[in-house]
Amino acid sequence: MSEIEMPVALITGATSGIGLAVARLLGSQGHRVFLGARTEEDVIATVKQLCSEDLTVDGAPVDIRSGDAVREFVQAAVDRFGSVDVLVNNAGRSGGGVTADIADELWEDIIETNLTGVFRVTREVLNTGGMRVKSRGRIINIASTAGKQGVVLGAPYSASKHGVVGFTKALGNELAPSGITVNAVCPGYVETPMASRVRQRYAAAYGTSEAAVLEKFQTKIPLGRYSTPEEVAGLVGYLASDTAASITSQALNVCGGLGNF
Repeated sequence: MSEIEMPVALITGATSGIGLAVARLLGSQGHRVFLGARTEEDVIATVKQLCSEDLTVDGAPVDIRSGDAVREFVQAAVDRFGSVDVLVNNAGRSGGGVTADIADELWEDIIETNLTGVFRVTREVLNTGGMRVKSRGRIINIASTAGKQGVVLGAPYSASKHGVVGFTKALGNELAPSGITVNAVCPGYVETPMASRVRQRYAAAYGTSEAAVLEKFQTKIPLGRYSTPEEVAGLVGYLASDTAASITSQALNVCGGLGNF
């Protein structure tokens, strides 16, 4: 397959954790990957690392809270590789606390990042990215098991991820006749830099240690351990494939049995 025939995958939040694992997997599966994250230095370092692994990768910084930034990012991907075949909306943030004490600014930033950002990037990929005129496309949103159940001290995060699941189902049904599938991948506890920050926040809230929080979380998981970013990426890779053409409007868990719904 020549480079021009390789499908194009655009991935947000792709310099660490799940996003990085997805970029590496899709690149190894023959995609040209255009990745983004907020910090330019992280994007440059990640592109360099993945290119050294003989993958076809480029990228640019993007803040998905900004419409102008998203437009420029998607246009940069098109200029570099051509129209977008696969979109993975992975960029997001954690956050919460005692709900009665949550400031408007925190609530609004979590919703803006985790939910509105997914909508904004998706809309831009469908239009500027050229996906809406294709007969085949894949939109994969990284949600969370928190998008199916409530998380104590995580009301804004749960609300945002519930929104992503709803958006996924609505858009999946809307686009089904076009050959573009839309699905959500819902990780449970995954060992990433974000997971460490979450444990630190809970440890502070409960007046305990991060190790104690980790043990508490692990006991809730039937598998008895956190999932890995690569395990989450594996489902993304499948959903991006031709074999998954009849799977759409779904929210699928990768959680070690934590959520069986």
